[in-house]
Order: sequence, then structure tokens, then C-alpha cells
Amino acid sequence: MATTVTTERLIDTGVGGGPRSRNGNGFHQNGSGRAGGDDASIGDRYRIAVWVAVASIVMLFTALVSAYIVRASGEDWRPLAIPRALWLSTTLIALSSITLEFARQALRQQHNAGYVRWLAGTAVLGLGFLGSQLMAWREFVRQGVYISTNPHSSFFYLLTGTHGVHLLGGILALSFLVVRTRKPRATVGGELRRAAAAHATAIYWHFLDGLWICLFLLLFLWK
Repeated sequence: MATTVTTERLIDTGVGGGPRSRNGNGFHQNGSGRAGGDDASIGDRYRIAVWVAVASIVMLFTALVSAYIVRASGEDWRPLAIPRALWLSTTLIALSSITLEFARQALRQQHNAGYVRWLAGTAVLGLGFLGSQLMAWREFVRQGVYISTNPHSSFFYLLTGTHGVHLLGGILALSFLVVRTRKPRATVGGELRRAAAAHATAIYWHFLDGLWICLFLLLFLWK
């Protein structure tokens, strides 16, 4: 006879009935620190993957920023006025980091509806950020400032566009997390995978948030 075992009971008692202790994500592990065999290393795999991605993005933007700083000393460098839309985009991406943390808190409390709601809100704020970036581009176009107008405008389009592409990847990751919530998680391993994926996505998203703040200050304070 098939038996339905709730996620809560699996987490509290363990698959084999032994006691478990909570890990940093709010879920339980057995005494050896492993949960569900290979599931014990799933968090490490997610973390390694996201940190490799972050490291590659850091190297890319380090090269771009270095070129920006060197080029800014040229005689043909022309300062740009800050488009008003960029203040909006900066506010939106900062708020998105807050909503993502609310989502993680809801996940730790096993409040699935709240988790989905805050994830969706984060994705919407991310889309709003991209929309406001496009508004900034259109504002420059109305002013006659194009990618080839001067070196400063070239770097503006390059840096904001490259950051936007990476943020779009974060939005896709958030969408993936939302879709995954439709699948039942009746095992400890399933819950650990979901928590690990949420943690990795949060690392990536918060990194892009901080990166944008740095780019914003660079583009309009380093003139």
C-alpha cells in the first residue's frame, strides 16, 4: 500500500527514522552531515558553479573598467549627464535584493506561497530595472548621444548592456525557481536541492546588484 509521507515529517525524522540536525538553510541533516546520499554535496555543486560564474564576470568587468579608467584621461573624453531613468533602475535593483531575501526567508519557513510571491516580485523588479535601462538609452538617443558619439558614451552603452545581459540570466534563474515550486518536494533531498538553488541564485543576484552600484558610480563620478 502506497504511503504518503509529508516533507515536514521527512525533515523532522529523517528517511531512516534517525534524528537530524538543521543545516544553515533551515533544513535537517543526519549525524554524519549527509542527507540523501549524493544530495549532501548538491549545495557544494551549486555554490561552486555560481562562484565560477561570478569570478568570470569579475574578470570581464575588471578588464572593461580598467580600459574605462585609462581611456577617461583622453582629450576626446566628454562627460555625460546622468539620465533620470538610471536613478529609478538603481532603486529597483536595490529593492530586488530585499525581496529576494524575503523569498529565502519564506522558503526556510516552508511557506511555499510566500516563496513564489517574493520570487515573482524579484523577477518583476529585475524586468523593471532592464526597462528603465532602455529608457536611459532612449533618453541619450533623444539628446543625440549614441554609442559612437564619444568614448564615454561608448563605455556607457557597453557596460550597461553587458550588465543587463547578465541580469537577464538572473531573471531566467528566478523563473526557473518559480517553475520548480510546482513540483512536489516530498523528500529531504528535494528540499535541499531547492534551498541550494535558491542560495546560489541569491549569490548571483546580490553580486549583480552590487556590481551595478559600482558601475553607476564609475560612469558618472569618474569623469
